[in-house]
Amino acid sequence: MNEALRARLAANETAYGMWVTSEAAAVTEVAAVLGLDWICIDMEHGYLNYKDIQSHLAAARGSQLSVFVRPPTQALEPIKRALDVGAHGLIVPLINNAAEVESVRQHIYYPPIGRRGIGGERSVTWGLELENYVKSANDELMFLPMIETQEAYDNLDSILSVAQTEAIFLGPGDMSASRGAVGEWEGPGVAEINLDILERAGARGIHAGLVARSTEEAITRRDQGFRMVSLGSDIGLMIRQIRSMATELGRGPRLHSWF
Repeated sequence: MNEALRARLAANETAYGMWVTSEAAAVTEVAAVLGLDWICIDMEHGYLNYKDIQSHLAAARGSQLSVFVRPPTQALEPIKRALDVGAHGLIVPLINNAAEVESVRQHIYYPPIGRRGIGGERSVTWGLELENYVKSANDELMFLPMIETQEAYDNLDSILSVAQTEAIFLGPGDMSASRGAVGEWEGPGVAEINLDILERAGARGIHAGLVARSTEEAITRRDQGFRMVSLGSDIGLMIRQIRSMATELGRGPRLHSWF
């Protein structure tokens, strides 16, 4: 798990990914064929369930694509179930302090690091590869805390100090909302906060990622030093392409989309 992604990050190269919000496993299959480095299946928002996650993971099998899940909460149940169906790691939302990072770590990792229970589900090939998986999972799984509130920014140094934190993911929209700019992608001061987080994480050897909403923004984020850049969401990318073609065909866009 995550070998190709970690190799790219170790080479200080930007790894490009995509947010997955549709249940269609073909989305993940195409992402793998096109050479994306990672995807994140979003359970925090929308309607995806564990059966959908399993289908996406099956579509990625045999490729070098890292498949992350964003669980709906930091609770034990959604975390362990996402891992049991085979997720390669988690991007966990609304982390506010180091204590929450430690709590989530307990759910993700087997002893002695955490207290994840051993099951016989898809992650261990229904028990056929249990020994191999259990021995390697603590080293191979990736956990990315999302830094997306003012409280998390205030506690950034302690969050970054937690052992085994190798990457974080930024949420500019929620950061803006937590500072009173609800509905803005980068509200007042958030652009500067993003770059400050990037710099402070980088000083500790921790990679930072975020979502780009256009090719131009992806280039900017790459050049700024973000090493995990989402090109958008599956539906958002479809909207972006249709909007672009419709505009050129004289059918102007009706609505604005974040992603």
